[in-house]
Amino acid sequence: QVQLVESGGGLVQAGGSLRLSCAASGLTFSNYVMGWFRQAPGKEREFVAAISRSGGITSYADSVKGRFTISRDNAKNTVFLQMNTLKPEDTAVYYCAGRHGTYTSNSGVRYDYWGQGTQVTVSS
Repeated sequence: QVQLVESGGGLVQAGGSLRLSCAASGLTFSNYVMGWFRQAPGKEREFVAAISRSGGITSYADSVKGRFTISRDNAKNTVFLQMNTLKPEDTAVYYCAGRHGTYTSNSGVRYDYWGQGTQVTVSS
């Protein structure tokens, strides 16, 4: 079956960096648009970033643009989220998601598979 497994979360001070990874199995990874979403306590899940199947097209939420970078390695079935200049408001559980299709999307309902999430906590 399809599995998406995130790793790389943790506790970091404001201004620091983390790199999240999401390893995919059970699917033809290069056929899937990949995205990162996050959910903070008491808030709705929100879009963070997405990347096209080839990696040539990326999109970001305004709140992370210029600080976060999404990338993928199709040979290793892995998508990454490099997070720099972290802020306390970035604290959330971060989820990766896969969408069988051509176009990136910032809507979670358009994604077919989800990981279990990894906690990111940014202290002030």
